[in-house]
Amino acid sequence: MVIGEEFAEVWERTLQSGQADLPPEAARYFLKMHFADADYERMNALAAKARAGTLAEKEQSELANYMQMGWFLDLIKSKARLSLGLPPSNN
Repeated sequence: MVIGEEFAEVWERTLQSGQADLPPEAARYFLKMHFADADYERMNALAAKARAGTLAEKEQSELANYMQMGWFLDLIKSKARLSLGLPPSNN
């Protein structure tokens, strides 16, 4: 790991997102993953506070965690679609 390197960069190399090497069962499983409704509601509330400039430090960390998890889901779903020969998602 290079000093100053982000967790996401290390994870992307580890996952090898450009390789279509997930077993079909695993790929289908990952494509079904999503945030729970309560998490969507919390993310929207945090985003509204961020836009208003009223996000507390702890909430900033919480929002960053949601963003990182969203990035992970996007990355693993992209690899899953590639592994199944599906077109890229627009969402």
